[in-house]
Amino acid sequence: MGKPGRENQTTVSDFLLLGLSEQPEQQLLLFGIFLGMYLVTMVGNLLIILAISSDLHLHTPMYFFLANLSLADACFSSTSIPKMLANIYSQSQTISYSGCLTQLYFLITFGGLDNCLLAVMAYDRYVAICQPLHYSTAMSPKLCALMLGMCWLLTNCPALTHTLLLTRLAFCAQKAIPHFYCDPSALLKLACSNTHINELMIITMGLMFLTAPLLLIVLSYVRISWAVCSISSPGGQWKAFSTCGSHLTVVLLFYVSLMGVYLLPPSTHSTERASRAAILYNVIIPMLNPFIYSLRNKDMKAALRKLFGSGKTFFLP
Repeated sequence: MGKPGRENQTTVSDFLLLGLSEQPEQQLLLFGIFLGMYLVTMVGNLLIILAISSDLHLHTPMYFFLANLSLADACFSSTSIPKMLANIYSQSQTISYSGCLTQLYFLITFGGLDNCLLAVMAYDRYVAICQPLHYSTAMSPKLCALMLGMCWLLTNCPALTHTLLLTRLAFCAQKAIPHFYCDPSALLKLACSNTHINELMIITMGLMFLTAPLLLIVLSYVRISWAVCSISSPGGQWKAFSTCGSHLTVVLLFYVSLMGVYLLPPSTHSTERASRAAILYNVIIPMLNPFIYSLRNKDMKAALRKLFGSGKTFFLP
């Protein structure tokens, strides 16, 4: 909504990220906790990528998308957590205007990429179980690369559009953001100019990044369940479902937690609730994903054992 009546309109050069706590005695504890979780997130996701790239048996569509999901998770956490850690360490709360918009762009990009990849992975499992004879054609390397490119396009375009729309806004003298990252809703509340177009863009992104991928995932698993139930052998049913276990666990963790946080009735603790949601999506879920895919997957465990036991040294490009 527009805010033409606000006073003290000014050109903002930076914002203040209030973080998770303003209590000085909690800063060292927060730094240690989030540094530890960030390191686990990065190491876990990079190990998944290295294990998949080094094992020829894992050069399949499912693991191709899993490697990209791990990359998206690592990048998603890296857009906000290092800045939060740097602010705690330097005892500063500032982030530049350009830095805030850059952070926002990558948050939207990698957050949307996560959703798109989860939907594509659900489609991959649908083809593998429901149309196994056509799997090599339906999920050929060329088509997989095309789907990955579409995921990047569908996330970059809205992210860039939303970021550019923010540059047209004038911000008031009040520039405190009650989060540890540049939250788009919080930024709009600080704007003095009309934000109607920006709000419409947020609604559009919500439908694109949440509703559409979730609908594709639900439809895929409805078809998978129908196909598996038609298998007469209980052993065959379990084997079919076991190939979807890790992915389904990640999907349920992501979307159930999302709905559990944002569909709760409004309360006076909305800022705290938003902070908990940010921690959940920026840190906890990207940190848990490598464990879910490695602990529940025999091929991944074998690849990780081979990776550690090969005696080779791997270097990231």
